[in-house]
Amino acid sequence: MLINLPRWEFIFESHIRTMNITDPAHDLLHFRRVVALAKILCEQEQAQAEIVIPAAWLHDFIIIPKDSPDRKIASKLAAKAATNFLNHHEYPPQFIPDIAHAIEAHSFSAKIIPLTIEAKVVQDADRLDALGAIGIARCFALAGVMGRPFYDAQDPFCKSHQPDDTRHTLDHFYAKLLNLVDSLQTKSGQQEGAKRTDFMKTYLQQLSSELLN
Repeated sequence: MLINLPRWEFIFESHIRTMNITDPAHDLLHFRRVVALAKILCEQEQAQAEIVIPAAWLHDFIIIPKDSPDRKIASKLAAKAATNFLNHHEYPPQFIPDIAHAIEAHSFSAKIIPLTIEAKVVQDADRLDALGAIGIARCFALAGVMGRPFYDAQDPFCKSHQPDDTRHTLDHFYAKLLNLVDSLQTKSGQQEGAKRTDFMKTYLQQLSSELLN
């Protein structure tokens, strides 16, 4: 069956525009970036676009705040809502279970192992958007929303304390972001993730020189 993916992408984006998203780190631009990354990885890893593209567009179909105790089930709720949405719009049913798995497995908090190349591609695409220059911007944007200080004035770079990203934004780099590259599943994702992680380390070096002046 030949699927008109551009038509479906219009449907997906049109729906996302109706969502009441207040988190600047998970806005429409985030969806677009993840989709763009997923398309690149999909081609490089020879995955099925009929699965990857819908899953990338709908991966955050349900958004739960980072500090919510229900955060770990957000991707499960998103997968269920996306399944209902795709069924309602009569997306080819043979692809829907794999789309749902890719959505459910993309989440870092859910700790679900991606079992298909398509799920690996979507997971990597979402995690790559947490790295590099855009990852830094998203991290501080979310900190602003949550009212979290940029850093611990006594130990900004976690040299003498265990990272606690519930208290300070820079701690999130050491608690998660700098280690995220090790969780990437595809060769293409790992290569891009290494570049973005190196940039973040350079940023931290520059920030350190500014804070110590």
